[in-house]
Amino acid sequence: MKNVFIVLVIASAFASCKSTKTNSNSDKSTQTSNSKTLKMNKKETAVAFVKAVTSQDVDKVRALANPDYIQHNPFLPTGLEPFIQLFPMLKENETKAEAVRVIEDGNFVVLHQLWTGAKPFGADQMVSFDILRFDENGKIGEHWDALQPFEAETASGRTQVDGATDIVDLDKTEANKALAKSMVEDILMGKNPNKITEYISTEQYDQHNPNIKDGLNGIVEAVQYLTSQDNMFQYTKIHKVLGEGNFVLTVSEGQWNGTNNVFYDLLRFENGKAVEHWDVIQEIPTENLANDNGMFGF
Repeated sequence: MKNVFIVLVIASAFASCKSTKTNSNSDKSTQTSNSKTLKMNKKETAVAFVKAVTSQDVDKVRALANPDYIQHNPFLPTGLEPFIQLFPMLKENETKAEAVRVIEDGNFVVLHQLWTGAKPFGADQMVSFDILRFDENGKIGEHWDALQPFEAETASGRTQVDGATDIVDLDKTEANKALAKSMVEDILMGKNPNKITEYISTEQYDQHNPNIKDGLNGIVEAVQYLTSQDNMFQYTKIHKVLGEGNFVLTVSEGQWNGTNNVFYDLLRFENGKAVEHWDVIQEIPTENLANDNGMFGF
């Protein structure tokens, strides 16, 4: 299954001036537009760029993205122009994206998105995590992503994108990032699985993985089933941890279904415990690659 890619960056602002205006007024208009663009934060620019992409606004995309950005979507060549060449396909399929969650951590922005009209990339509806690195000039310098099809029926009754969205507890960002990292190491990498209740709430654990039920019991049931099938997933390395307040995303590598995979896990924390989980799991391709940057390399 090919991945959808998304290079999400800043929204542009140069407003057109009426031909009847003087050059002086035109300069003032341009300065005003520039001022508005500079005031836009990374989250706002990332979401605005998605709109520019899905509306095939080539001028805005070229103005807002670094032409030499590094692409980690394995099916898309590095550089902006190859990305733009796919715009006719997006238009033909009426491809749209909804950014459900947007998280900022330093020069990185994470978007948790629901795509429609995405059949060229595997299914009509796709769920993605996209990570964007902003360069020193405020433009997109690098992009990572992972996608999987949206599933209408899930074990918990929740969707892969619904649930809490409010970002709170900004003062706990670093503590929650440390918790998420330790949780992956102890539980998912198997260093100390008996510590699971130290990380996951016993009272609430809203599960958005389509194949796992809510709560700790849902995890235990899933592990027992996968183990019985000799198909338990194995996390082997954490490549990146990004967070803002109560939300933390971990990007890991491991094996499942006899293949190497990338695991994107988004956790929401309350009072030092994980209470909600979303994920995207994608096989790492080894053939028909458009670049050799790999899906990691943070």
